[in-house]
Amino acid sequence: MLDLFSGLPLSVGLSLVLALTLVLVFEFINGFHDTANAVATVIYTKAMPPHLAVLFSGICNFLGVLLGGVGVAYAIVHLLPVELLLNLDSGRSLVMVFSMLIAAIAWNLGTWYFGIPASSSHALIGAILGVGLANALLTGLPVGVGVNWGKALDIGLSLIISPLAGFIVAALLLLGFRKLFADSKMHKTPEQRRAISNKKHPPFWNRLVLVLSAMSVSFVHGSNDGQKGIGLIMLVLIGIVPAQFVLNPDSTPYQVQRTYDAAAHLNDFYQRNADTLGDYLALGQQPRTDLSPTVHCDPRNTLPTIRMVRRSLEGVRTYDQLPPETRGRVRRSLLCLDDTARKVAGLGVLSAGEQADLRRLRADLTVTTEYAPLWVIVAVALALGVGTMVGWRRVVLTVGEKIGKQGMTYAQGMAAQITAVGAIGVANLFSLPVSTTQVLSSGVAGTMVANRSGLHQRTVRNILLAWVLTFPASMLLSAGLFSLAVWGLGV
Repeated sequence: MLDLFSGLPLSVGLSLVLALTLVLVFEFINGFHDTANAVATVIYTKAMPPHLAVLFSGICNFLGVLLGGVGVAYAIVHLLPVELLLNLDSGRSLVMVFSMLIAAIAWNLGTWYFGIPASSSHALIGAILGVGLANALLTGLPVGVGVNWGKALDIGLSLIISPLAGFIVAALLLLGFRKLFADSKMHKTPEQRRAISNKKHPPFWNRLVLVLSAMSVSFVHGSNDGQKGIGLIMLVLIGIVPAQFVLNPDSTPYQVQRTYDAAAHLNDFYQRNADTLGDYLALGQQPRTDLSPTVHCDPRNTLPTIRMVRRSLEGVRTYDQLPPETRGRVRRSLLCLDDTARKVAGLGVLSAGEQADLRRLRADLTVTTEYAPLWVIVAVALALGVGTMVGWRRVVLTVGEKIGKQGMTYAQGMAAQITAVGAIGVANLFSLPVSTTQVLSSGVAGTMVANRSGLHQRTVRNILLAWVLTFPASMLLSAGLFSLAVWGLGV
């Protein structure tokens, strides 16, 4: 890990340390901001003592990050257009990351201070969009290409649909509990159980489900939210020390060969579909000679780029064999090939079978560009896990008592948590970031409506207001910080 500072000027090295520290601070804040939602129900229902709940939740968050992969991490990274990712230098990379993180951290701390279950995911994604749009305006690009709008739409839909699904599914699940277990003690609040039975804890089976579902929420939270920090760190490393991180330095000979073969198979794929893709990819035209995609990716240059990748990787077993400038050129070319393949898939001219083949080819192309070193994953896991154990009290009270007009019953806690696990787990399968805060809070609200408990209008209004304002506030803040830094520093 320490060798990444080798050869860096002191100012760049210090900036790198500060950038990495800010990312870990964001994940720490994310831990005590978002994960309070994961332990809110289990603490409020007295299923676990607070100190044990946050300890085990922290461990489950750590394991979630460690085992969750990097699919969501690169979904976040690819919110930025490939043209911006191609041309990151150390100065622009630092300004971009600092602007995003300061904006997201400021919003997270503000909403946490007032005990409002706002979304760290919304804050970070809004900050990324703000930087992308500001970069487009400052560099004279059309606003439409300042952000990868296809990926932004996918993520936006997941962030909108997941809380709505949480509200509806949790409500239906509670109604199912009421029908199947009409006389069960699960429909009592902790206060009612103590008044009737003089018992502090939930019935055994209710308690077991509450504990297991709470820890599962923590695990899927780690596997989803933790990856956002991983993606940010990789942006920092690729921008500041590209020689070491543009391609996975630990790639095996099999992975390098897989990338080499994917380029050949991609060429065969396009030739096979020349009737529908010939004009878009200029398959029948004179080969272009510009093979340096430093400004933008041109689909008409796809076949020469494929040939360049294969020439660069021919006979290569490890990336250490390549000089730094060749590694950078290969990465830029692979990003362009993947970006063009994504655009080809969106043309709507391929059959379902060809679409599936193209997805597999894209996975092979990016096997050595979409990665994260183990130390990055462990560092983010530790930051998120430790953050879980701090600062949970404010949000627990909001979720447990202030969303509904009555306290939460055991059945409501189970329904909300089981729904959150399902929703976030499905999002992980499709590598889509979602908000634990939104899903769980919406689930609790859904159970309150289904239970006819009524909702605290002031609390719900504050939560909705935070959700509505998070995107524009974080976008404006990050765009403003980025613009000021670019103008002031001249990067």
